[in-house]
Amino acid sequence: MHTSQDQNVYLSSGYQRSSKREWKPLEDRSCTDIPWLLLFILFCIGMGFICGFSVATGAAARLVSGYDSYGNICGQKNAKLEAIPNSGMDHTHRKYVFFLDPCNLDLINRKIKSVALCVTACPRQELKTLSDVQKFAEMNGSALCSYNLKPSEYTTSSKASVLCPKLPVPASAPIPFFHRCAPVNISCYAKFAEALITFVSDNSVLHRLISGVMTSKEIILGLCLLSLVLSMILMVIIRYISRVLVWILTILVILGSLGGTGVLWWLYAKQRRSPKETVIPEQLQIAEDNLRALLIYAISATVFTVILFLIMLVMRKRVALTIALFHVAGKVFIHLPLLVFQPFWTFFALVLFWAYWIMTLLFLGTTGSAVQNEQGFVEFKVSGPLQYMWWYHVVGLIWISEFILACQQMTVAGAVVTYYFTSRDKRNLPFTPILASVNRLIRYHLGTVAKGSFIITLVKIPRMILMYMHSQLKGKENACARCVLKSCICCLWCLEKCLNYLNQNAYTATAINSTNFCTSAKDAFVILVENALRVAAINTVGDFMLFLGKVLIVCSTGLAGIMLLNYQQDYTVWVLPLIIVCLFAFLVAHCFLSIYEMVVDVLFLCFAIDTKYNDGSPGREFYMDKVLMEFVENSRKAMKEAGKGGVADARELKPMLKRR
Repeated sequence: MHTSQDQNVYLSSGYQRSSKREWKPLEDRSCTDIPWLLLFILFCIGMGFICGFSVATGAAARLVSGYDSYGNICGQKNAKLEAIPNSGMDHTHRKYVFFLDPCNLDLINRKIKSVALCVTACPRQELKTLSDVQKFAEMNGSALCSYNLKPSEYTTSSKASVLCPKLPVPASAPIPFFHRCAPVNISCYAKFAEALITFVSDNSVLHRLISGVMTSKEIILGLCLLSLVLSMILMVIIRYISRVLVWILTILVILGSLGGTGVLWWLYAKQRRSPKETVIPEQLQIAEDNLRALLIYAISATVFTVILFLIMLVMRKRVALTIALFHVAGKVFIHLPLLVFQPFWTFFALVLFWAYWIMTLLFLGTTGSAVQNEQGFVEFKVSGPLQYMWWYHVVGLIWISEFILACQQMTVAGAVVTYYFTSRDKRNLPFTPILASVNRLIRYHLGTVAKGSFIITLVKIPRMILMYMHSQLKGKENACARCVLKSCICCLWCLEKCLNYLNQNAYTATAINSTNFCTSAKDAFVILVENALRVAAINTVGDFMLFLGKVLIVCSTGLAGIMLLNYQQDYTVWVLPLIIVCLFAFLVAHCFLSIYEMVVDVLFLCFAIDTKYNDGSPGREFYMDKVLMEFVENSRKAMKEAGKGGVADARELKPMLKRR
């Protein structure tokens, strides 16, 4: 029973309980974590400064127009660089960058190790001899050899083999917008592809793979759309098949554990009954060791099976809650159809930011002052404190990417909370709960999102540094150092996953009660700990159900791909098209079903609050869906039948409290 003291309690959902006043959702709104919002804005201004600096120092022109090995920007007149020969040339009519040996790749630094020149035109056809190179220069006015060598000297000079391009010169075409002559035939990049795709051992395999992709591009596009449609359909119908999936999972686990234990005991009994007189003395000890090992395995399997049965017995009611939550989550997507498109907006925002980040990174790669390297060619490097700008840029990639993902989580949480705590008639929902949630996010909770994403960044950066160190020291470090590095990486990965889960629930608590990040995280942690068994059931059974959904979509798309590709006779290798299709199908299924999982987690927190402060009596009616009400009623009946009466199983759900 509730005491009179409970009348002065503010619920974490932002609703005030009293005998005369009904709960009103989302009525108490205030800005949260404003200092963190200001810090995030200042950080974004710093990112903009880096972009502006790289463009203002001439990096944009060097990136787009390209420059030769002597620091001259192609397509314009250049100033003379001190102590650097061949600099300061007028390249107004030479608009394209040409590499003397475009296939000479540095796989470690991921760049072309070749002399670069500015030329008038790219050779559209293969040039096999120096005479062909000379004719091309005379006909097109495009000199492909060093500036110090005249076209008339291409076939007579002894330095032509060094100053002219490597023969044969492959046919090339300018890259759109970037004015670089790139070989039309990518066979010279085969070894670079081999470094990325280990199973490619010769150029012919690579050619067949790429040919298969190009020939079947329409089929690949159609199958990608099929995976998208299947994912959207599955999100709607999963609430109808959740109970079946859970029982299938339960039966398979029971049969698997019983079958494995039975087989081990059968093998042990068979080995024990086998006659030992026929065994030679040398093998007798081996037979006894095998018999002892089988006994240990059989006992271990029996203990595991018993523990598994006990866990399933204890968690059977929690599994019922998982099924009910999945059913309600399906209804949420029917009432809030815009939730289905949430991954699209998030992906679009991430793509825009990543495109900006990559362009700025390319600008940074060509900014700075000209310096001569060991070969006498020009490279652009930033000196002083500004040389560490790329570190700031990398941190920005992680923080802002996490910020965008956190905005999605907060938006989904706000919409689902609005759905759950709207008055019992769902027809009174706002016209666009998603847009209303976005509005609350922008007005009140950007600081909370910035703080939560920064915490993830603090964990992710050390893990990435350790992973980089591990890759650089591969084969050099001793076994102890390798073990320590891998252990640290593993621990940081686990910490990151735990913080991601806690952050998601903290955003839900913020959407419910409009508290700052730390308070919301504490409240969410308390309710998760107090309902640990239910959380375990939702995360294990629920995650497995969603995993089965992903497997179903990937298998269906792959099967359709095999049937369609079977009728294509224009290529011989199916590997790459099928891999592309299956990876895309898994990515799409993961994006959509992750939203589904997020909705289930938000519903659980709302359900925890609802069952604590309402009992279904007049004036204290539940906000929950009828399916969840049936779960609560069934729990009460089970408790009454057990002789405990009164309080339902829902009493285990202890909500977050905030006293006046």
